[in-house]
Amino acid sequence: MKQSFTASLWQEGECYIAQCTQVDVASQGSNEDEALANLCDALELHFTQPIATEMPRVRHIEIDIRAA
Repeated sequence: MKQSFTASLWQEGECYIAQCTQVDVASQGSNEDEALANLCDALELHFTQPIATEMPRVRHIEIDIRAA
C-alpha cells in the first residue's frame, strides 16, 4: 500500500536534513535527493512490524507489594 507524506528539507552545514511532517521521522544525506531517499527508507522501517527471530521466554513472577 502506497501512502503519501510531506517532507521538510533544509541544510545544516554540509548535510541536508529531510523530516516527515506527519510522523516524527527524519534522515539526512549529502544532498537533497539522498536525504529524501534516506527518509523514505527510514519511513519504511518505521512502519514495518518487527518480526521476532527467536521466541521470547515467558515466565511468571511473584512480588511482595508493601503499603508505604
